[in-house]
Amino acid sequence: MLRVLIPVINKDGALQAARHAAFLFAEHCVSEVELMEVLEPPDQGRASAFHSRGTLRLQEKRAMLSALVQTRAILEDAGVPYHWSRVFGPVAGTIAARAAEKRSDIVLVDGSHLGFMRRWWVMTRLWRSMQTPVTMIH
Repeated sequence: MLRVLIPVINKDGALQAARHAAFLFAEHCVSEVELMEVLEPPDQGRASAFHSRGTLRLQEKRAMLSALVQTRAILEDAGVPYHWSRVFGPVAGTIAARAAEKRSDIVLVDGSHLGFMRRWWVMTRLWRSMQTPVTMIH
């Protein structure tokens, strides 16, 4: 039985990854899912020059909340046992650290709403920094 890590890395959520995990759970391949919301530091990027750090963090949390609610609803409807956490830090490094910490067997990344360059960037960073297999679903 697999332990699956699903990172939520953008405001569109990880719906496809949650659906895939629910399918694997129904097929008796998954024992538990770790759902991790990854929030990048707000002081990186152009918006930090025009807005306060608190305002940027609040906007990001609001955007991610609806994505997380939808992703959690898919897992709950399928009866998949999962744990949820919110982590702050750079995407690839944070995912790699959590996968090692939780001893995840696989990482499912939902790339359906990411552009080509963002998908490529995330996957290359993850493949370089992890021993755990990474699957991008799109």
